[in-house]
Amino acid sequence: MSDSENTNTSEDSTADNAAAGAGNALAKVMELKDSSPKVFFGAIGAVVVLLLIVMMSGGSDKKLPKAASKNLSVGQQYTLKSANRTEEGSTVSMVAVPGTIAAFDDSEEEDGSEASCRQQAAGTAVKVLELQDFHGKKDAFAHVEVLDGECSGRKGWVLAIDMQ
Repeated sequence: MSDSENTNTSEDSTADNAAAGAGNALAKVMELKDSSPKVFFGAIGAVVVLLLIVMMSGGSDKKLPKAASKNLSVGQQYTLKSANRTEEGSTVSMVAVPGTIAAFDDSEEEDGSEASCRQQAAGTAVKVLELQDFHGKKDAFAHVEVLDGECSGRKGWVLAIDMQ
């Protein structure tokens, strides 16, 4: 016999042993059902109760952290910093209309100057021109004017939580 035949034979016998063991266990369970139904159904009930306890318990009472919002003031200067991203080189989306913050914002024309000013680098200085409520949250968006960089003088809307 070759090594590959020995390997196949041992795999077949392992599968046969597993199937025989499962068959024996099932036969014993069915025998228990016939000889002692109270014990059989009691065991099933106990397993169900344990599963329910495991599913219903657990979890924690910890609250998820929320980005702290500042009380922004119109006319004040702030810097942009993404509340959700901490890595170096992160950007903050600046859009033409409040409420359109999305990964793919097509609210502006796709020319080079406009597209490059949609994403402002963290740390960019801005001045708040006005504030906008959104979905019951007071001052959720801020209309800002960029004060530094190549987009200086450009205006757009950013999430208020992205300002410090």
